[in-house]
Amino acid sequence: MELAERFLLDALAYLECALGILAFVLVSRVGSPYGRYVSQRSAWQLAAPTAWVVQELPSLVVPLFVCTGMVAERLRLWPNRILLAMFLVHYVQRCLIFPFLIRGGKPTPLYLCAIAFMFCTYNGYLQSRYFSQYAVYADDWVTDPRFLIGFVLWLIGMLINIHSDHILRNLRQPGETGYKIPRGGLFEYVSAANYFGEVVEWCGYGLASWSVQGWAFALFTFCVLLSRAQQHHQWYLEKFEDYPKFRKTIIPFLF
Repeated sequence: MELAERFLLDALAYLECALGILAFVLVSRVGSPYGRYVSQRSAWQLAAPTAWVVQELPSLVVPLFVCTGMVAERLRLWPNRILLAMFLVHYVQRCLIFPFLIRGGKPTPLYLCAIAFMFCTYNGYLQSRYFSQYAVYADDWVTDPRFLIGFVLWLIGMLINIHSDHILRNLRQPGETGYKIPRGGLFEYVSAANYFGEVVEWCGYGLASWSVQGWAFALFTFCVLLSRAQQHHQWYLEKFEDYPKFRKTIIPFLF
């Protein structure tokens, strides 16, 4: 039974990689009907804060159920505890803090919220079940360079993401409408500084975990956010004649 589930977790990880690549192709070709790109004629929409809570909640609830409702033998070990905590800390911020800071966000189509809900359920099970039951690390893994560098990247990426979201929230003064060019932080170098932070965060997580499951989530995140970043970058160039031409899309100085 355990061998079958371990095989399933590996298969789900490889499937997540494929889904990420598929999402990149689809969004790159047809765009993402999300945020500023949502049609006002779209039916069945949720307010942005509600959508964020609903779609991200499985990434908290599923791991908590997995770790409390089932035997979680590997969580007796510090590497497994820390890696799962890294995953949960992100979603505490994304699910319970970020939505309540949103100022006038665009409604989210219900079907997109449902897709995100299903993915968070899928990935929440994949990450939590693997680290709580199957991931095996040496006792000194927390001092391994891969873990240390990965943890630092995860922390830096999360801080970049939070700071960039703060910049975006404060672009407009109370009562102002319309869009503005983001200034400050890594927005001086890329159009999607918030996405860059999240990519760094999950790549750090993948490195620290040194697992197919961790790297699969990092790849999925990169594929989805890269396609959205390209859409944002093109929109900024078309919207603002004075948009800084030296800014890259998502990776400073490179792309």
